[in-house]
Parts: sequence; C-alpha cells; structure tokens
Amino acid sequence: MDKIMKKKLPLVREEVSKEEARARIEAINEPYKLEILESIIERDPEAPITLYHVGDEWWDLCAGPHVEHTGQISPKAVDLQSVAGAYWRGDETKSMLTRIYGTAWENAAQLKAYKKALVEAKKRDHRVLGKKLDLFSIQEDAGGGLVFWHPKGSTVRRQMEDFWKDAHVEGGYELLYTPHIANLDLWKTSGHFDFYQEGMFDQLGTVYRYERSGTLHGLMRVRGFTQDDAHIFCLPEQLTDEIVGVLDLTESILSRFGFTEYQVMLSTRPDKSVGSDDIWDAATEALKGALERKGWDYSVDEGGGAFYGPKIDMKIRDAIGRTWQCSTVQCDFNLPERFDLEYVNSDSERLRPIMVHRAIFGSIERFFGILVESTAGDMPLWLAPVQLRLLPVTDQAQEWCRDLAKRARKMGLRVEVDRGSERLAKQIRNAEQARIPIMAVVGEAEMGSDTLAVRSRKAGDLGSLPVDNVLTLLQAASEQAIEMQEVDGFEMPPPKVVEAAVEQEE
Repeated sequence: MDKIMKKKLPLVREEVSKEEARARIEAINEPYKLEILESIIERDPEAPITLYHVGDEWWDLCAGPHVEHTGQISPKAVDLQSVAGAYWRGDETKSMLTRIYGTAWENAAQLKAYKKALVEAKKRDHRVLGKKLDLFSIQEDAGGGLVFWHPKGSTVRRQMEDFWKDAHVEGGYELLYTPHIANLDLWKTSGHFDFYQEGMFDQLGTVYRYERSGTLHGLMRVRGFTQDDAHIFCLPEQLTDEIVGVLDLTESILSRFGFTEYQVMLSTRPDKSVGSDDIWDAATEALKGALERKGWDYSVDEGGGAFYGPKIDMKIRDAIGRTWQCSTVQCDFNLPERFDLEYVNSDSERLRPIMVHRAIFGSIERFFGILVESTAGDMPLWLAPVQLRLLPVTDQAQEWCRDLAKRARKMGLRVEVDRGSERLAKQIRNAEQARIPIMAVVGEAEMGSDTLAVRSRKAGDLGSLPVDNVLTLLQAASEQAIEMQEVDGFEMPPPKVVEAAVEQEE
C-alpha cells in the first residue's frame, strides 16, 4: 500500500455499457464482481456503470468518487485493523470469504483520534459490561438474538419503562397492550406484507423478526425486542401541533437519560411509496413546520422516507461523541386510508383522520445497550440497579444493616447489604467495581449514633450523616434524577476533630 501511494497513480473514471462491463468482468473470471453488476442493473436498469482505474495496475467496478491520485493519501493516515471471515453479501448460504478491515483519514492526527476512540469504545462494549455487571445474557442454546434479563438489568429496565409510562400519562397518552401475533390479512391491509414479507415480524409491544446470525450484535441487533410505538390520530389542522408535542416529549425523555445533543434528519418521499402527491406534500410541510417551531437545525434526506410517509429521525450523541439512531416521528396518511378510518366533523361530514406514528427509545433493548455504553455501566443514581450498598465492618453490624435495608426498600430505595466476609477495603473496591453510586460503612460507632459513613462513587467521601438524612436525600435525588450531593439542602458535615494526648516524660 505504501508503494502504491508513493507512485501517485491516477484514479481514472470510465463509464461503460452494461455489456462492456459484463464482458470485462467475465474475461478476468470475477464471479462476485459479476453478481454485483447484475444487482445494480436489476435495481436500476438505467443506472450508469462506472469503472475506476488505479493507473494501469488495477481497476474495479465502483460508483466513486475518489481522490485524483494515490499520492493524496497519507501512509500515516491509513491503518489495516483486522481480518475476519464473512459470508458473501451477509448470506450464510453463500461462500465464506476473508474480509480485511481498514480505515483511512485525511491526516495522522485524525487516525490517532479514531484509534483512541476505538479503545474507549471497546472499554464501553455493552456486551462485556452486561456480563461483568450481571445485567443480561444471550444464551445460544435458547436462541440467538433473544435476551435474558438478569435481576439487575431487569431493575434498570423497569426504571426506564416506569419513567416512560409516567411521562406519557402526564402527556395525555393512553397506554395499551396488543397481541404478539395477528392474522396475516391485517398486514396485507396495512401494506406491510408487500414491503416486509421477507423479514416479517408480529407487532410499550414485544415483536420478533428474523435476523441473519451474522448480523446479530448484543442488544443492538436482536430477534426479539420491545418497541415504544405510539399512534396519534388527529385532524389536519392539529397535525403540526401534535408533532411539536411529540418532539417536546422526546426531548424531555431523552434528556432524563443524559442525551441532550441530537442530529435531526427530515426524510422525504422515496421512489417506492404509496399515497398521492398532495398527501405527501401536506405531511412533509407539517414536519418542516414542527421543526421550525422547535428551532432545531436539521438536514434533509431526499428520498429517505418510509414507503407510507415522510419522517423525522433523531440521532443522539453519547458521552464519547458517537451518534445513534433512536427516535422517529412519521406522518402516515396511508394507514387511515387503507383501514378506511373516518371521523364526523362539526358539519356532519365524514372525513379521514391523520395518523402520526412515533417511537422515542426505538426499542428498549437497543436503547439500554446505548445507555450502558454511554455511561460505561456507571448508571446515574435514579437508574442504578443498586443505589446504596451497606458495608458492615463487624458481625454485629450485619443485622443492623439488614433492618436498615428493609426500611429503605419500603421508601422505594434499592439497597443491598455486603456479606461482610471481606476486609473493608475489599468491600469498598467490590462496590466500586459494581458501579454502585453510594456506599455506607457501618461499625459500632455508626450503630451507636444512628449514622452512616457515606461514600459517593463520583464525589468521594461525604462524611458521617444521620441515617434519616441519608435515606431522605437518596429518595429526593432519585425522584429528581440527580446525585445525592446535588440535592438542595445537602451540606457536607464538618470534619471530625481527633484529640490526642501526649504524655511528657518527667
């Protein structure tokens, strides 16, 4: 590669006919390249067929564009990363090939930053942290892509879902439950069968769909997942207001989990779609109007909409700068038409309502995975599976801690008691590694004064505090989604003054 870059070989674009491209590929006996050519022609018979030549040494079927010559690529900004087996075109029924992974950047500084980000991302891998923190597992014996939620992971998920439900009820939504499966005729009426019959799934709702084993990836790509869909039926004049309301709710929920930076995309009508031009124009203008009222910057993805309507997609930015597709707001004029939905207006006319289809998390599983990676498993206090761990330093303190834990649980707090079989330093280390936000040491002095020696994972030692204060502060912090030391009225206790007497030798 270095030699090729040093030669400054020109990259030349050549447009050829389908027949010429086919003849050249067959002449060099490249069956995989020929398959790609045929798929291009099948997708769009009028698509231009282009080849790119690297000097006189090599050519390939490629849409481009490329740099003018290989000398414009810095050898210090290119890195070969790994080699792995991969089924041709991701299909396990086809040949297994060898895939070489590489990356190229404008300069060495960008490559260095990228490699640093890769190291950080690896440390945050939700599959590794999920196992280390005992949150979830995917057991191949039961089926790939199916998630088993462990008690700690289930606790976090329950907090997520409870907050989501409360926020929706406050926002005027009505919650419901639907069957996991439905008659095929329903999907034919909706139009989903015509578009998705290859990977059809049955329709907070749990759904299942077939994903190739090679595409499965922890919680990010699974076969069974829970969507947080909602459908709003409204009048035409209410449409923009309803979309603004959805965007407000989305912003409120995402910010609770620490996601406050977004990339917003408005996707317009694709080539393969249903509905009239008037319907699409009205829907697109409603989405634009809502974004303008929010004052959000957005990009336009021409032709990137769903087959049934234009949409707004939101990508959230995590703690290390990566973006993740989560929320979507889709204006759907198709389903009310296909299901012949009507309402009667004030003039007794029967008219068609408008439907807004939206999701905020996208799926519980994927959002959970994103959250684990963004926080590196260090969940905020309100979400943490265990909010407080009591660390007894004597056998006598064990029962005292267990009684206190019962009292705390009745207040809605999530508390556990260390077994006390380790030295105190080890207990603290274990709690730190388990990402527990608050620890409290309990010995004879604490039992005698009804206090706790409190330590925060993020803020360090918080001093000796009365038990009632600690429980009240934890409860307030959990309700407000802040850290304990951030609660109004919290004051660090003054440091203890230790008096020592020194005997003078006579």
